[in-house]
Amino acid sequence: MEVTICWLFGRTMNIYGDRGNILTLVQRCRWRGIEAHVATYACGDSLNAAAYDIFFWGGGQDREQIAAAWDLQGPSGEALRAAVEDGAPLLAICGGYQLLGQYYQPHEGERLPGLGIFDAYTVAGSRRMIGNIVVQSDDFGELVGFENHSGRTFLGPQARPLGYVRKGFGNNGEDRTEGCRYRNAIGTYLHGPILPKNPKLADFLIHAALIRRYGPIDLPPLDDRQEEQAHQSARSRAFHRY
Repeated sequence: MEVTICWLFGRTMNIYGDRGNILTLVQRCRWRGIEAHVATYACGDSLNAAAYDIFFWGGGQDREQIAAAWDLQGPSGEALRAAVEDGAPLLAICGGYQLLGQYYQPHEGERLPGLGIFDAYTVAGSRRMIGNIVVQSDDFGELVGFENHSGRTFLGPQARPLGYVRKGFGNNGEDRTEGCRYRNAIGTYLHGPILPKNPKLADFLIHAALIRRYGPIDLPPLDDRQEEQAHQSARSRAFHRY
């Protein structure tokens, strides 16, 4: 078996260790004997979404977000939307998450259009929300990570949060929601990166990709003792921080 990961804007939207999510997906595949390939999508490329099994989109600064937002207002954006509707797993962090909503309004300049995959919108805020975060998710249990954003994301009535904040700020620092989920697409503010410390989430993406490509299949378990130690360490830092 094999999977191919598409790293959206990997050269320009890659901050706060988000590359570690790619490394985690690749390694957890290889430990199971699954061949994993990674391809990077850049502005101006033509996205052949059918060639990919998992999509990943990291965080970036406003300048990079502007370029990405307008790049996907065309055939590549339509291809990504269609892949998500077809069940392709996607993980988007921070800036990538924001552009999967309806729009992102920066402090200055015009509103950036989003892909509308999530029923959500984001506006730039005056307070930076930063620190270790603990989230309780119905689907994935306890999630830990590190957030660093001033954007405030608000979910619409059709949106489903990834989870609810136990410690930290989450989407906007007000309603205790964190992230968003639609089909197999997940958006979140958790950097760190998120996947090494939350192996259940990593395996969800891999499993969804394999099911989509090969049909019903069991994912062999791994020895996650080190990952659990990392999870508990991040959790301890979060509860001591706030």
